[in-house]
Amino acid sequence: MTKYKDLNVPLRTIMTPGPVEVDPRVLRAMAAPILGQFDPAFTNIMNETMEMLRAVFQTDNQWAFPVDGTSRAGIEAVLCSIIEPGDKVLVPIYGRFGYLLTEICQRYGAEVTTMEVPWGEVFDPEVVIKKIHEVSPKIVAIVHAETSTSCMQPLKEIGEACRNADVLLVVDAVASLGGVDLKVDELKIDAVIGGTQKCLSVPSGLAPITYNNRIEEVINKRKSIELGLKTSQSEFSNNRIMSNYFDLAQLQDYWSPVRLNHHTEATSMQYALREGLRIILEEGLENRFARHKLNEKALVAGIKAMGLELFGDQKHKLPVVTAIEIPSGIDGDEVRSMMLEDFEVEIASSFGPLHGKIWRIGAMGYSSRKKNILHVLSALEGTLIRKGFNVDRGESLQAALNVYDEYKLQNFVNVKVEADKITI
Repeated sequence: MTKYKDLNVPLRTIMTPGPVEVDPRVLRAMAAPILGQFDPAFTNIMNETMEMLRAVFQTDNQWAFPVDGTSRAGIEAVLCSIIEPGDKVLVPIYGRFGYLLTEICQRYGAEVTTMEVPWGEVFDPEVVIKKIHEVSPKIVAIVHAETSTSCMQPLKEIGEACRNADVLLVVDAVASLGGVDLKVDELKIDAVIGGTQKCLSVPSGLAPITYNNRIEEVINKRKSIELGLKTSQSEFSNNRIMSNYFDLAQLQDYWSPVRLNHHTEATSMQYALREGLRIILEEGLENRFARHKLNEKALVAGIKAMGLELFGDQKHKLPVVTAIEIPSGIDGDEVRSMMLEDFEVEIASSFGPLHGKIWRIGAMGYSSRKKNILHVLSALEGTLIRKGFNVDRGESLQAALNVYDEYKLQNFVNVKVEADKITI
């Protein structure tokens, strides 16, 4: 007789910047029977996953596959596979995760140059481009969507500049992939890392990546040295990839028809990712991005109607995460605790200089639904009233509902116009 009871997980409305709620269809897919990793039925699932990842990344890259592990595993796999000791790397930092990129690069022996703006701002691309010309790095590593500040960095000009200067551009798109329009090829990004636990609405545990032939050339050159095609011991020591698990040269062979026996695949997570990607493509990328923008608009309208202020540069706001300034005299952690205990709604605080100063509400993937937007607004309003904040009572939900009603009306008009065109 065990002292442990059956697992009974509470049902929450998760409105954090990750993890988010998982689509029930994904959970059902995870319950499918286990297959051997070299079973043709499973390798076909792997091939379909790669094909769908290319569509979601909006790329023609040959390589688009998940690395087993959380998003950080994907970041480390890309960086450790292309950084050689002494390589110059430029990291523009505008939030917590720029520091993570810096640490990983330093651990693999890079000579890292950083540049920073205050949290809540993004970089003027021209400032980054000027720094690229000053430093002449091999790699620029940058975050696309910084969840710690709810800001999103423009990449078009930076991508152009990196390509013209023959600099590799590596982008952390963990928070934006699947929720924000990210045209990898058009933006001239060389390597991109995503995450399953955010806009893809799949449990944490895989890190989808894609990279082009410029990255592959670096990987294959180092692979040839390790295979002894160049025999200098010093060259081998300086160029070998330090990680076995995150070695993209080996992972390429694992995901190619070679099917190198590199590791045992996380079978159920592959089922989950395949189903999550299928759902995204079924919805359609444009429709999915529009849904996230609509729910963001309703959430922001409700927040403002409540008498709260948004944090950060709104011109460059990340659509899937909304940062709110905590009012003076209000304990932000107490509000979050009450929302979780009394309403079963979870929102997030932030990190470093912003801890205790802002709340962050994520509306990502399956969590980005009208029901969830209305629920989080009502929970926040009810909690703030109990905590003594002078809320404009009842206005929040009405403002959000107005956004949805306006959308329905506009959609009806558009449908009618199209129908009239067809009739004519």
